[in-house]
Amino acid sequence: MTPSNRSALAPFPPWKWEVPARLNIGVACTDAHLGTAAADRVAMIVEDDALGTSSITYRALAERTSRFAQLLRNLGIGAGERVLIRLPNAIDYPTAFLGAMKRGAVSVPTSTLLTAEEVEYLAHDSGAQAIVIDKAAWKAMGPQLAGKESLRFALLSGPGETLPFDGVEVIDLEGALSAIARWEPPADTAIDDPAYLVYTSGTTGYPKGVLHGHRSLIGRTPAAAYWFDFQDPRSPDAQGRGNGAGEVDRIVHSGKFNWTYVLGSALMDPLYRGKTMIAHEGKNDAATWPRLIAKHGATIFIGVPTVYRQILQKTAFTTADVPTLRHCMSAGEHLSDEVFGLWKERFGLDIFEAVGMSEFSYYLSQSKLRPIRPGSAGFPQPGHDVRLLDPETLEEVAAGEEGMICIPESDPGLFLRYWNLPEETAKQRHDGWFFTGDYARYDADGYLWFLGRKDDIIKSFGYRVSPYEIERVLKSHPAVADCACVGEEAGRDKLLVVAYVIPHPGQSVTPDELAAFGHEHLASYKAPKVVYLARDFPRTRNGKILRRDITPAIAISRSAG
Repeated sequence: MTPSNRSALAPFPPWKWEVPARLNIGVACTDAHLGTAAADRVAMIVEDDALGTSSITYRALAERTSRFAQLLRNLGIGAGERVLIRLPNAIDYPTAFLGAMKRGAVSVPTSTLLTAEEVEYLAHDSGAQAIVIDKAAWKAMGPQLAGKESLRFALLSGPGETLPFDGVEVIDLEGALSAIARWEPPADTAIDDPAYLVYTSGTTGYPKGVLHGHRSLIGRTPAAAYWFDFQDPRSPDAQGRGNGAGEVDRIVHSGKFNWTYVLGSALMDPLYRGKTMIAHEGKNDAATWPRLIAKHGATIFIGVPTVYRQILQKTAFTTADVPTLRHCMSAGEHLSDEVFGLWKERFGLDIFEAVGMSEFSYYLSQSKLRPIRPGSAGFPQPGHDVRLLDPETLEEVAAGEEGMICIPESDPGLFLRYWNLPEETAKQRHDGWFFTGDYARYDADGYLWFLGRKDDIIKSFGYRVSPYEIERVLKSHPAVADCACVGEEAGRDKLLVVAYVIPHPGQSVTPDELAAFGHEHLASYKAPKVVYLARDFPRTRNGKILRRDITPAIAISRSAG
């Protein structure tokens, strides 16, 4: 940071990276706690609307993940090979995610919202040898996935039938794990060995894989002190919040494990530090989260702005209903000043916001060590040498000027590479810097104000949605000549994914039919909420669509929405 950009506030305490040569995320989150006070502590609780409450201790999770790793060995799945995970929030999620890494394989977490054709694409692109999937989803998707791509095994989780389909070996996961009495030691992985592969919206119309190494666990350690605010269980905060009875932090997260944000903040990071994580599976409403916090004496709540807003608008809960809660966190989309203020008024707590990306997790955040400036992303967490550069000159911009957020390639939190996309990887790396593509500015006090990407990615209800992926699907409809997908404001802090479609001349199609087509072929969070029919789009002289100029004014009709 240039002198003109240095914070006028006192500096954060110095940060020293401690990056070992060898590390395995699966071991660090499970076996590492054996022989400590955390061994018989509850690691995770899952509240499932259909199946009830389940929990697992660190000792049991260490054993279960070791059994899973041995199962992969017995099946001939080697180090570096991919294991695709499509599971709801359940104990089997960390079993598979961490267990695959203990084998030295690469975990590939995916969303339960994806359609069979989307899962098939990820299986093909990742070259996954096995899929871990719940039995109900396998019943629906098995016919499309079996016998295709590289998939050799389907490990089926949860209650229901273990249905066989030609072309893949089907295994009941619980039965297979129970049958394993002995297991080999976990893989001795290097810090830069591949650990997990997440998929994010890409500009080609297809998701792109982001490969992380085991070092990513170390790369997120600054967040534990400067965003999570993990505390010693014997020391409740100044207001007396917290359990204060020798219990560890208990964390409720409103998200699904497959999301990068949740994988870190609700799975790897809390487990690495021996905390207790509470997850929910099933339908939820605004009251779900305060009830879970109260039931389990949670000290930390993590969500997206939409969840905070819904709790404020649709419930009457106050601080008296959640007396143990002492720290609130948010990421995924911008938190409005209004929600921040109303939450503080109702619950007496600030919401600490963070900014991250699939390639680098959460690296900018607000902190208790600084006054929160609503609207600002806060500061780079200590240890992350974040610079705002002019991408043409690689010179730092002055305070108040807009620059691209750039990260040194030496940062241990940075991803390894894009999967099977060497040119894309090279395009983002310049003279030792990773170009995030996100822009920001510093104010005179050193607070960072996040401006977002200069591309067309849409952030809707905490999800990053690629318009190109939606357009690719809609253009496969025989009646569609052209289309453009954009974000449309539908009220305060509400951005909807909508599509504008130009039909082929002479083709008869309704907006509702196209909306239904989108929902059939896309995950629900990607499918356009509204479809407009249009005659043409605003364009540049060379015919490129000007998305920023697309408004409902160009529409001739729209779907029911």
